[in-house]
This record gives sequence, C-alpha cells and structure tokens, in this order.
Amino acid sequence: MLIVFALGVAPVRADELVVIVNSAAAGVNKEQVSDVYLGRSNGLTPIDQAATSPIYAEFYKKATGRDIAQVRAIWSKIIFTGRGLPPKQMADSTAVKKAVAANPKAVGYIEKSAVDGSVRVALTLN
Repeated sequence: MLIVFALGVAPVRADELVVIVNSAAAGVNKEQVSDVYLGRSNGLTPIDQAATSPIYAEFYKKATGRDIAQVRAIWSKIIFTGRGLPPKQMADSTAVKKAVAANPKAVGYIEKSAVDGSVRVALTLN
C-alpha cells in the first residue's frame, strides 16, 4: 500500500524534453547547452520557459545537472558582476518555438510533442 502511494506522488512526464534550434542553425551538444544556460558561453541566445512552467526545473536538472536554487545563485553572481543577463523567459513552448524560429542564434527547449517544421531538434534530454 505504501509503495503504491509513493509511486502515485512522483511526478511523471509523458513527453520528452528536446532542445531546439533554428532550422538554419548548426547543431549543439549537451555541454554547449549547459554552458549557454549557465552563462559560460554567449555564442547562442538562450530562450527559457517561464520559471512557473512544469518543464523549467526538469530542463535545468537534465541539461546542467543543477537544481533551480543553484541556477539562480549562478545567475545572481553573473548579474551582480555585470557579466550578463539570464535567458529571456517565454510564457510557454509555443512562444519559445516562435522565438527560436525567428532567430538563427537562438536555442530553446520544449516538449517533443510541440516540435514542428519551424524548428529543428538538436538534442533530446533524457
């Protein structure tokens, strides 16, 4: 009975997360994505989901290996020292996809089921 309850509480995602890039852009690997979203590289323009999005924390854990508190601490330091600004947050996957499709230097993440011909999947996060 306790096992069933514990399994019922765990969040389950039915859809995979994918990192997307503009159709004309070169591919990216997991290390590059981590570097961009943690402010260690400015070669691409990172587009974030809203912090309240259900996939926001999941993305950072899978792509960077860090939880949200760690990510916020990293960005606080970057902002305080004047070395950069955090990724622009979009309302949902549709807005992220639209921003990435409009900018050849942009990278974002969405649910795999939201992918269409306007963007290219560069990486699947498991």
